[in-house]
Amino acid sequence: MRTRIITLLLLAGVLYAQTPAPAPDSIDPLGRNSPQASIFHFLEACHSRDYSKASYYLDLRRMAPADRAKAGPELSAQLEDLLDDTPFDIATLSRAPEGDQSDGLGTYFERLATFHIDQQTQDLQLERVELKPGLRVWLVSAPSVAMIPTAHKVIAETPFEKDLPQPLVAFEILDTPVWRWIALILMSAALWMLASVVSRAIVAAIRPLVEVPRLRGPLRVVLAVTGFRFAMELAPPSSLLRLFIERGLQLAFYLALAWAAGVIVDLIADRWHSRLDPRMEAVSFSVLPLGRQVLKLSIYLAAFLAVVRAWGYDTTTILAGIGVGGLAVALAAQKTIENLFGGVSVISDRPVLVGDVCRFGDRVGTVMHIGLRSTRIRTPERTVISVPNAQFSAMTLENISSRDKIWFHPMINLRRDTTPAQLTQVLTLFREVLAKNPKVEAGSIPVRFTGVGPYSLDIEVNVYVATANFEEFLGVQQSLLLELLQAVEEAGAALAVPLQESVESRTTSPA
Repeated sequence: MRTRIITLLLLAGVLYAQTPAPAPDSIDPLGRNSPQASIFHFLEACHSRDYSKASYYLDLRRMAPADRAKAGPELSAQLEDLLDDTPFDIATLSRAPEGDQSDGLGTYFERLATFHIDQQTQDLQLERVELKPGLRVWLVSAPSVAMIPTAHKVIAETPFEKDLPQPLVAFEILDTPVWRWIALILMSAALWMLASVVSRAIVAAIRPLVEVPRLRGPLRVVLAVTGFRFAMELAPPSSLLRLFIERGLQLAFYLALAWAAGVIVDLIADRWHSRLDPRMEAVSFSVLPLGRQVLKLSIYLAAFLAVVRAWGYDTTTILAGIGVGGLAVALAAQKTIENLFGGVSVISDRPVLVGDVCRFGDRVGTVMHIGLRSTRIRTPERTVISVPNAQFSAMTLENISSRDKIWFHPMINLRRDTTPAQLTQVLTLFREVLAKNPKVEAGSIPVRFTGVGPYSLDIEVNVYVATANFEEFLGVQQSLLLELLQAVEEAGAALAVPLQESVESRTTSPA
C-alpha cells in the first residue's frame, strides 16, 4: 500500500512538472507595459520629433485606418504641448504593470493629467488594452484622445510671456523656452545664496546647545534643493527634463541628509575619542576610525539605495550583488577577516591595553600596539614580536600590569643541623624584618616552617609588597632578602647546601 502511494505521488509530481505554466504578458517592444513607462517613451518619441511613433501610444482604434496616419502625429504633438506646458509630473504615474489600484478608476484605468476646460475639470486617462492575446499595453484612452484638441486650446501665453521678447518664448532648448532656463538659473543662484544665509543663522542658533559648524554645508544643500523644487513650479521645464531634474534633486537631497548624518557620526566619535583612556590606543587609532568610516559608508549606501528605489528601480538585485561580492571577498580574505575579528575581540574585551606587561604562551613582553591585523609586543630582550590577532585572542593572556600588589614568596632552606632554638630565633627575626617594612602586607602567618627536606629545613615566606611598580618591587625584594640573610646569620644558622654538593666538597678536600 505504501509503495502505491509513493508511486502515485511521483506520477503526480511528474504530471505537474509537465503541465505548462500560464504565460506571462508579453513584453511590449515600445515599452508600454506600465503607465509611467508608456508616457515616458511617448515623450521620448515626441522630443525626437518622431510623432508617427508617438501615435502608437494613443488609442486610435475608433478612427478609420486612413485617418490615423494623419490625425495620430497631430494629436501626439498637441498632447506633448499639454504635458510640457502644464504642471504635469510623470513621476506620479504608476510603475506597476497593473497600474495604481487605489485611485478609484478601476482596474484598467490610470489618471494621466487634469485640466480645467470651460470651467469644468476634465481628466485625461490611460487605459490598459489588449492588442492581442497575451499583450496588454497602456495607451491614452480613446475618450481622452478625443479631448486632446479641446484641451490644447487652453494652452496660451501668460501675460508675463506676452511682455517678453518673442525669441525668449519661441526659442526652446530641450523643449523648454529660453526664458524658463534663464529664470531657473537666476532662481537657483538666488536660492543658493539665501540657503547660505539661512544655514548660517540656524547653526548660530543651535550653537549654545551643540557646536556643529560642519552641519552648515549639508543644511545649505537641503534648503537650496527644497527651494528649487518649489521654484520649478514657477518656470516648469519640459516633462522629461523635469523628471531628470527631480531625480537629480532627489539624489542631492538624500546625499545631503547622509552628509549631515556623517557629520553627526564624526561629532559623536570625536567626543568619544576625547573621553577614552589614553592607553586605549587600539580603540583610538584602529577601531574608532574604522567603525566611523564603515558607518558613514553604510549611511551613504542606504541613501543611494533609497534614491534608486524612489526612481523605480529594483534594489533587490543591487543588494544581492553586494552580498555575493561580499561573500567572495570574505572567502578570498579569510585569514585577514579572521585576524580582524580577533583584533575586535581583543580590543572590545580588553584583556590587555597598550603599555601593559603580559604573559602570552611562554613569552612575556610589553604591549606596544594593538592593530586590526596583529598585536606588537616588545620582549625583555628588546625585540618586537608581531602576533596575528586570531592567534593572540585565542591565547591565555596574563596581564601582569593589572596587579595591585606583588607576591613576595621566597623559600629559605636552612641546614639540617640547625637546632630548634636557632630555628625558632630565625622565625622570630624573619617576622620582625617583615613587620618593620612599611611596604610589606603580612597575613596572620607570614613566616612558617613547612617541613624537613632531604637536606634542609624549609621556611616559607608568604607576603605581598604593596606596589604595582615592578622596579620598586625589585628594590624592596632585594632589601628584604638581605635582611633575611642577616637574620639567619644572627641566629647562628646557615643556608643548606645540596647533599651532592656536600659530598663532592668532602671528597675533594685535602686529607
